[in-house]
Amino acid sequence: MSILPVGGVMDAIGAQGALGVQAAPPATGAGTFSLDVGGAIDNLQGMQATSDALAVRAVTGDLDDVHDYTIASSQAAVALELTAAIRNKAVDAFTEIMRMQA
Repeated sequence: MSILPVGGVMDAIGAQGALGVQAAPPATGAGTFSLDVGGAIDNLQGMQATSDALAVRAVTGDLDDVHDYTIASSQAAVALELTAAIRNKAVDAFTEIMRMQA
């Protein structure tokens, strides 16, 4: 078993990264933030729907590989935690801005 250097690991997982996350394209105009946030929320809802559908399939016995549900459930949970953390930071920033104006 060989140990790859960090550069080798990055090449092995590819340009998209381990979770398939891609860099956001540069902003091209007004309203892109709201589109990005809306797209992220839609993506989160899709992950949760997939997790729910796999849970139903697992309970009814239609799911061959239970690890598919486990992975989907974990991805949805992490995405939800990230969304909540971003929301909390946004609320904190808004509160700080309002405090500076007072």
